[in-house]
Amino acid sequence: MKHTSDTPSNSDMPSDSQATQPNASATGQAAHAYSSQAQRASADAQAVAGDEAAVAEALADVDVAELRRQLEAAEEKARQNYENWARATAECENIRRRGQDDVAKAHKFAIEGFAEYLLPVMDSLQAALADTSGDAAKLREGVELTLKQLYAAFEKGRVTELNPVGEKFDPHRHQAISMVPADQEANTVVAVLQRGYTLADRVLRPALVTVAAPK
Repeated sequence: MKHTSDTPSNSDMPSDSQATQPNASATGQAAHAYSSQAQRASADAQAVAGDEAAVAEALADVDVAELRRQLEAAEEKARQNYENWARATAECENIRRRGQDDVAKAHKFAIEGFAEYLLPVMDSLQAALADTSGDAAKLREGVELTLKQLYAAFEKGRVTELNPVGEKFDPHRHQAISMVPADQEANTVVAVLQRGYTLADRVLRPALVTVAAPK
């Protein structure tokens, strides 16, 4: 009977050279990776050095004194612009305030001129009242003179009398009290019961009138 041995033979055992082959391969890969990283780092360092050199070269070409002069000029221009703005703002405020004062004064003294025109009329009326002579003709003459003074004051104050007899009825300037039979064309003013007045183009009081009725 033939016996077999469980002990492996020398031919089944790996040789020393075969055992060391994987370790040598790993070492080579690591060395290659390190070399690549070193090359990239060197390239980056060279690029940074190149950038720094370019910056240094650019700075060498800069005229610091010229830059300072330009900065001072810009600051002076900004200061002048601010002062101009401040003056313009103050002037606008002064104009606004003067405008408000002028409007307030215009409202307060709007009739000052017209009141001055009426002062001679007041003087004549007071003189008429002080006259105790009892002369009717003289009194009438004084009243007529006073009326002329009043008309003159109205004219200076641009107050115009409305006495529209024979004119077409105007509802903006006349107030009709009644319609009466008349020979005139319908809606013609026949009589004025009370005269009206305008100030410039504004009606102070419409004239009270009667108008011709339609035939």
